[in-house]
Amino acid sequence: MEFVEQLKSSIDIVKVIGEYVRLKRVGATGRYVGLCPFHQEKTGSFNVNQARQFYKCFGCGVGGDVLKFVQEIEGFTFPEALKSLAERYGIPMPKRNDYADADSKLRAALFEIHSIAAQMFQANLRSSQGNEARNYLSKRGISNDSIQTFELGYSEASGQALVRALGERQFTEEQLDASGIVRRREDGSGYFDFFRGRLMFPIHNESGKVIAFGGRATRDQDQPKYLNSSETQIYRKTSVLYNLHRARNDMRRSNRAVLVEGYMDVIGVYSAGVKEVVASCGTGFTVPQAGVIHRHSDHVVVNFDPDKAGGDASEKAIQILLDEGMHVKVLALDGGLDPDDYVKQNGADAYRGKLDAASTYFHWLADRARQKFDMRSSDGRMDAFRFLLPSVQKIGDKLERAAIASDLAGYLGVDAGLVLDQFKKAATDRRAAPAPAPKKAVSVPAIESILLNAVIASPEVRAEVLPLLTEDLIADFATREIFETLRLIVDSGSTATFSALDARLSPALKTLLHGVVAADDIDNGAESLELARACLRRLQSGAVKRRTDELRAQVKSAEREGQVEEALALMRELGRLEKQVRRNGGGEAGMPGVVH
Repeated sequence: MEFVEQLKSSIDIVKVIGEYVRLKRVGATGRYVGLCPFHQEKTGSFNVNQARQFYKCFGCGVGGDVLKFVQEIEGFTFPEALKSLAERYGIPMPKRNDYADADSKLRAALFEIHSIAAQMFQANLRSSQGNEARNYLSKRGISNDSIQTFELGYSEASGQALVRALGERQFTEEQLDASGIVRRREDGSGYFDFFRGRLMFPIHNESGKVIAFGGRATRDQDQPKYLNSSETQIYRKTSVLYNLHRARNDMRRSNRAVLVEGYMDVIGVYSAGVKEVVASCGTGFTVPQAGVIHRHSDHVVVNFDPDKAGGDASEKAIQILLDEGMHVKVLALDGGLDPDDYVKQNGADAYRGKLDAASTYFHWLADRARQKFDMRSSDGRMDAFRFLLPSVQKIGDKLERAAIASDLAGYLGVDAGLVLDQFKKAATDRRAAPAPAPKKAVSVPAIESILLNAVIASPEVRAEVLPLLTEDLIADFATREIFETLRLIVDSGSTATFSALDARLSPALKTLLHGVVAADDIDNGAESLELARACLRRLQSGAVKRRTDELRAQVKSAEREGQVEEALALMRELGRLEKQVRRNGGGEAGMPGVVH
């Protein structure tokens, strides 16, 4: 495991996690906080400790080192996470790789198969067989720059080109079956290409690797219009957003994401200079996809097609995004145009102007309610009101919510008193519903926390203080087993790093360790050793006091029972301890920053 430790010591966990989660530094101790990427939350409880190189979420309890994070966020196995980080940061892997397992080898083959396919499709588009697809792109106003940026391609029509290419690379039948982009014939006589005669859109994971494809027909008689990859071990369509790997940095810079419906819309909006654009991949918008967007931005503009299907999809997406705690606007373009067509007909400047002027989701929903319900009847107005009420309730600011509620009454022609009654009823129902109990952060006494963080962080503290933390001094510590494990690591001659300690603990002790270290707000610099010494003095002083109390009780007991010699011996020991206490200042040593 030497290479693993070398890798982890060569990279900064804040930089790695910061590519997936917006992190904000808190305090001066190298601690960062953001929204947890592993569960839905509106207030950040996800902590990253730069000094210890680990992460911990106090909301859902996940935690670990940089390798664990990459495994969880990318769905990688341990060997894949190791290889991914090594490649990303230019750290050579050992020539003898003992880290690969069967599952990792299969997934590595799937990545390679998709990479080969993407390169073939791009070459096909540039060749004579891609003439029809190139003409289609030209008619749609797709520039050569966009073709190259989005790595567009063409799957030739014979249905055998990719099968032959993969066969020459000697992929196994298991790997071909698992890829999804070639399929086995029903009679078992061989394989055929799943995508045939289609314009190809490669779909990438967040790291930029091709994991799937969308294939669009270029002729009306070819159906279905879009054909998408099935799910595989490297592709889960409900969690993937098209163009995210290109868009995420711009989403952070602008604190805005633009959500559209399809591949062509993404390309059209991107070509208009709006780089923060993403789309779902051949499926309705999902809760996991909303979470992915929220990791990079707090604001989102929904710009779906203006037809009925697009309107219904917008309604669902708005509710999902509101539940995620995001600020939502909706862009409804003029003329019934989708984003790509609007950019082509009106230009990039016009689209960007529309985007910047997009209205809040509530106004779009209110207009939609007036279209869906008969506003001439009282029943229709009440139906419209009930349609809008849940969305109004999700407005976080009370004053804004009250103002919109008042506007709602006038807009729908509903009695204002009725609106207030419904709001009160909804508020009462929310209070009556039992709220899930939040996970409590681990809390241990300050003296334990200071000592544990100090001995983990500082070789000087480990050398001087750890040997003096005898079993009787830490017998009542909640973290006693962690100290004992650290002592075993040191005694064995191994490097006493946080990750080495973490790897040797049970799940319960890992949780305890993560909680103590994540809550550490003391700068473990020059003052670390002095704080540890002060903690040690206090423990030793407390131990002496407990022993003197025991001796006094034993002296009285011996005197009552007439055991004179034993009483005298106990009194002599008591006298020595009392002199020691006087030499040490007569009481417990204070500790800076610790409340006694």
